[in-house]
Amino acid sequence: MADQLHVRTMRSQLGRARGLGAAKAGTEHWIAERVSAVALVPLTLWFVWSVLNMLGAEQKDVAAWAAHPLNAALLLALILTTFHHAHMGLQVVYEDYIVTPLLRTCAILATRGAAFLLALVAVLSVAKLFLAAH
Repeated sequence: MADQLHVRTMRSQLGRARGLGAAKAGTEHWIAERVSAVALVPLTLWFVWSVLNMLGAEQKDVAAWAAHPLNAALLLALILTTFHHAHMGLQVVYEDYIVTPLLRTCAILATRGAAFLLALVAVLSVAKLFLAAH
């Protein structure tokens, strides 16, 4: 009777040795995506509300708004979180749909590089506005 209840698992030898299954491989990535998504909700709402309140404002007024320390900090948080979240989301798409390992790795690295460079440009722009006013 005991032999009939034995269930075979379909894990690799390395997976059995480490005690890891397929579901445990991407847990940190999944949690990081959810945390960044939750952080983006209030940041995006704040940004949209701020932009709507500045409709029709002059450029110097918008620059002064962005140079305020709280606004600059929130803008930086929005920029960094947005690009990090976008990169993580695209990485999952690549891992799920690009079959060729080399192409998948190249796509992930290209996206990571583009996200980094675009975030860097945005951060430097906020820093320039902040430093010009202080």
